[in-house]
Amino acid sequence: MSTAESRLPPALRGTLSLPVIASPMFILSGPELVIAECLAGVVGAFPALNARAPETLDDWLRRIKTELAAARALDPTRRIAPFAVNQIVHASNDRLAQDMETCVAHEVPLIITSLRAPGEVVRQAHSYGGVVFHDVTTVRHAEKALEAGVDGLILVCAGAGGHAGTLSPFALLSEVRRFYDGPIALAGAITTGDGILAAQALGADLAYMGTRFIATAESRAVPAYKEMIAGSAASDILYSPFFTGVPGNYLKPSVVAAGLDPEALPHGDKSAMNFGSGRVKAWRDVWGAGQGVGTISDAPPVANMVARLVDEYAQARQRLATTAAAYAT
Repeated sequence: MSTAESRLPPALRGTLSLPVIASPMFILSGPELVIAECLAGVVGAFPALNARAPETLDDWLRRIKTELAAARALDPTRRIAPFAVNQIVHASNDRLAQDMETCVAHEVPLIITSLRAPGEVVRQAHSYGGVVFHDVTTVRHAEKALEAGVDGLILVCAGAGGHAGTLSPFALLSEVRRFYDGPIALAGAITTGDGILAAQALGADLAYMGTRFIATAESRAVPAYKEMIAGSAASDILYSPFFTGVPGNYLKPSVVAAGLDPEALPHGDKSAMNFGSGRVKAWRDVWGAGQGVGTISDAPPVANMVARLVDEYAQARQRLATTAAAYAT
């Protein structure tokens, strides 16, 4: 077992074809995407709020567990990753308590929390042996999450899609590693096998990838959204707090299509955070994406896309080994 894999929770060891968590994407991640991701050997995840009613969340979890169990029974040697549910720990989420009861009942292997330190969620997940990874964008957020007892950190750095931070992964990861030696997933413009290996080279255990999974056949993104990602570059990404009150990265062409000027948006108020109210709705009308869009040109099935990442990752490892050998003493 490698040093990086030994830091991972037991549920992730020996189950992954790549060290990747497919990030939970509001509106876009449904059970069909999560199942395809897990079957391809990467952690599949979805926000609990994507299930538009609490009863739907129960149905989705039953479906995911049933289909993954059937695949494992058919081929016990196959690498099938566990799944995760994202919980927004914020006053705006009035479903949190009920949704966590459902997650506990289904013993969801991994809970991904965001926005506030998740002390109560950690207690609930640990009651059945689940683990909690928390999204952070700063060192202070990382410290508060660890004080709350989380099992791993997700460093959401500059360039990540959706609600992203402003710090370079070089800066944030190195500072967090000074006081934390546990599992870390790294987010920020990672869309290729090279990027996955680079995340590990920096000291992360996992890459956290969202934008690349938007442009897949199983994603719930509308065709125009997938086409916009395939036709965009990093210069087409806008970083703004206007839409939800929390700074995030969005596709400028979608902002324009919604009748807004990307260069003249007022400042958003975090205290008034919303996830879908008002005339222009993030993520329905204004589409999120990370700065890695320039490497994406198609929307294949997840299985094909992950197979491509596996090949890229292997080639990157070989290329790096050859390059590094020139400097060996």
